[in-house]
Amino acid sequence: MRQANKELESILRDIIGKRVEAMKQGKGTKDDLLSMLLESNMCETDGDGQAGSMGMTIEEVIDECKVFYFAGMETTSVLLTWTMIVLGMHPEWQDRAREEVLSLFSKDKPEYEGLSLKIMTMILYEVLRLYPPGTLLVRKTYKEMEMGGVTYPVGVMIELPVLFLHHDPDIWGSDVHEFRPDRFADGISKASNGMLAFFPFGWGPRICIGQNFALLEAKMALCMILQRFEFEIASSYTHAPHTVMAMHPMHGAQIKLKAI
Repeated sequence: MRQANKELESILRDIIGKRVEAMKQGKGTKDDLLSMLLESNMCETDGDGQAGSMGMTIEEVIDECKVFYFAGMETTSVLLTWTMIVLGMHPEWQDRAREEVLSLFSKDKPEYEGLSLKIMTMILYEVLRLYPPGTLLVRKTYKEMEMGGVTYPVGVMIELPVLFLHHDPDIWGSDVHEFRPDRFADGISKASNGMLAFFPFGWGPRICIGQNFALLEAKMALCMILQRFEFEIASSYTHAPHTVMAMHPMHGAQIKLKAI
């Protein structure tokens, strides 16, 4: 792990160094996260990359890049894994999703403008409900506040059990443990009985900044998979959701693909 971290930091430091040098020479910057971080940071740091009162050091910029990379890659990968598992278990929904994709794009490369896919969105929401990558949210009181008739002082850690809320039959109904994407046909609020109980990306001012991108990325990948393959669960698959940072299938996801 130390070696991998050292290699990653070396790669990022090289990318950042080249980007900073290009900016100093007045060359056009790219419209991406790193450029926005560095542009907003330049006026707050000195020439050696040392942070001023509001700026970030190069080490802090590297840390931000690592957070975006790991948080964005791991969660979307897990979402796609569970989606393929449940669609392998429920071929009727796989067929409906493929029909929707082919009717919009045929076998052509999916385009951003056409990714408002209702059936696929319902499927992804249901997967996120059943198997949320983040099973627990933690918040800390920054002032004395009252919640549920209890007054909490400053500094109390509060845990929000996302997995429990996503599987609460009082909220979602008696079929709460079933894969039923059509519960989201009329939106999240209707599916959750009008309660604020769907938290795959968190909520409030600290909601996941990559929510829209993650869903877009998942839809694009799933479109391209459905255009090219039919798939089913292999007999060796054992269903065992297991949380290590994110919720994974404990024994892997053995899936049989058939080109179409």
